[in-house]
Amino acid sequence: MTENKHADLLHAAEAYRQLIDAQQTLLLSTCSTNLQPDISYAPFVRDEQGHFYIFISELAKHTLNLLQNPKASALFIEPEAGCRNLFARARVVLQCRVRAIAPGEPGHDRRLQALEDKFGTVLALLRTLPDFHLLELTPETGQYVAGFGKAYAIDLSTGVLRPFGG
Repeated sequence: MTENKHADLLHAAEAYRQLIDAQQTLLLSTCSTNLQPDISYAPFVRDEQGHFYIFISELAKHTLNLLQNPKASALFIEPEAGCRNLFARARVVLQCRVRAIAPGEPGHDRRLQALEDKFGTVLALLRTLPDFHLLELTPETGQYVAGFGKAYAIDLSTGVLRPFGG
């Protein structure tokens, strides 16, 4: 690999991390048991291992989808206002395995506290509602698109990018 290509990959890896770090919510694609796709969003926190945590209500279709079919795609996308070309917005798509974390399980209270620290007292209210679930999204595969002709597979264990077709 040439020095320029290596530098480009390092720059792209930093850009995809910054894109995720700049978000407070993730776009969430789920699938119902009758294979109907749904899309929604959820505020999240992320831990040191790269897992995402969301706290969502059973009143939302995506919650039941995730509890019945524990897979999701999470999308982080460059804001429209900041992009140069709407057809080539930078984006990260992560295919995730989903796990519900029940009250009393290790990490449950710590994750909810992290959400409350990030999003404020609304979480204290939501914690009192019986229909909310804490879910852990564990990315299994990922893709970063930086623009036209700039698509990469993300090695989630190392954070290293590999160009598609390269």
